Amino acid sequence: MRYFTRSALALAVFALASSIAFAAEFSRPQKDEIEKIVREYLFAHPEILRDALQELEKKETAEDAAKAKSALKENASVVFRSPNDLVGGNPDGAVSLVEFFDYNCGYCKRAFPDVMKLIGQDKGLKLVMKEFPILGPGSTYAAKAALASRKQGKYWQFHLAMLGHDGHIEQDTVIEIAKEVGLDVDQLKRDMESPEISHIIDGNMSLAQTLGIQGTPAFIIDETLIPGAVGYDALVASVRQVRDQGGCKIC
Repeated sequence: MRYFTRSALALAVFALASSIAFAAEFSRPQKDEIEKIVREYLFAHPEILRDALQELEKKETAEDAAKAKSALKENASVVFRSPNDLVGGNPDGAVSLVEFFDYNCGYCKRAFPDVMKLIGQDKGLKLVMKEFPILGPGSTYAAKAALASRKQGKYWQFHLAMLGHDGHIEQDTVIEIAKEVGLDVDQLKRDMESPEISHIIDGNMSLAQTLGIQGTPAFIIDETLIPGAVGYDALVASVRQVRDQGGCKIC
């Protein structure tokens, strides 16, 4: 989404007014007078700029939502059914909840209990987790380790332990948590070097860019992209809306 300051909008409005005022058919005195009238009116009624800004933001929000919906439709198979993603909840669930996350994202940690509660109470919900390490080297190392842990069948335990960790995650933290969940660390390090691991992360990065995802967490429920830790109730409402409308259209 694009953002504009009030001053930028004011300058744009004033520039538009000035361009009209300086049309060739006006004389110099007429141009000066029109410019003066426009300036005085805007200063006397600044709420016009506020209203215009609000309308602009509404329009661009709608445009961004439409673009995201179109991109989701075009990439539905990789968003909801990629073999590279870990699936939690009910693998055969009729509705899918996709989450792009980073192990060092404070908002992801805040949303973590909401997601766990949701899949615990909604037995018809499929959770698709997409590693999206955007917060530095520690996040990238953690994502690679998590994906590599699948070789030992411990992704879920490792994922829960790292996302539930209180504090920043760096390489040493990852290794410590890996030991705690019973991973063979030497094997884990070898498996992390697999080109497949980098390919999965690069693919998630590219997909996020295509969908317009710029931060974490980002949730996808059918045709709707939900940025941020919106809370349990909002997630429940979005899932309910999909079901009320006849079920998944693309998930």
